[in-house]
Amino acid sequence: MPTFARLALALLACMAIGRQLVLHVQGAYSVLNFFSYFTNLSNIAAVLVLLLSVLARGGGWLDRARYLSAVNMAVVGLVFAVLLRNTDLGGLLPWVNVVLHYVMPVAIVLDWVLRPPSTPLGPRLVGVALVFPTVYLVYCVVRGASIGWYPYPFLDPARAGGQGAVAAYAVGIAATFLAVGWALHRAGQRVARPGA
Repeated sequence: MPTFARLALALLACMAIGRQLVLHVQGAYSVLNFFSYFTNLSNIAAVLVLLLSVLARGGGWLDRARYLSAVNMAVVGLVFAVLLRNTDLGGLLPWVNVVLHYVMPVAIVLDWVLRPPSTPLGPRLVGVALVFPTVYLVYCVVRGASIGWYPYPFLDPARAGGQGAVAAYAVGIAATFLAVGWALHRAGQRVARPGA
C-alpha cells in the first residue's frame, strides 16, 4: 500500500474515532466504556501500525505488529458482519460504522496480504495473536459483572442467554481468531520475499 494511502487511512480512522468520542462525551457517557470496545481499541492500534509503517524502516518487529493488527481487524469485520450487523448500534454514526467495521478491516488485511513481510514469521505468532483478545475478554467479563455494562450483547449473560451462551460465543470467537490468525500467517509466509 502506498505511503499516501496509509496516511489517508490513518487520518480517516482518527477522524471517525474522534468524532464518535466527541458525541460520546457530549452524551455524558463513560469515556472508559468508549475505550472498552474491541473495535475502537483495534482501530486505534491499526492507526499506530499504519503510522509506524510510514515512519519506521521496518523489520521483524513491524511485520509482527502488522500481522497482529491484521488479525484483530479481520475479526472486527467478521464479528460485526456475523453477530452485530443487525444490532441496534445506538448513537454510532453510519459513516463511522462504515469506516471502523468495513473500510479499515478490509484495508488492513489487504495491506498485509499485498505487502509481504520482510522476514518469515514463526508459527508461535498465531498463538501470540490470542493474547490481547483473551486479556480483553477477561477484562470485559470481570468489569461487566462489577458494573452491569458490557460492550457487546454476546458478552452480556442477560442478553446472550446466560453464562453458557457467553462461553459458547467466546469459544466461537476464539476459534475465529485462530482460523484468521492461521490463514493470515500462511498468506504472509506464502508471499514473504525469500532471502529478505
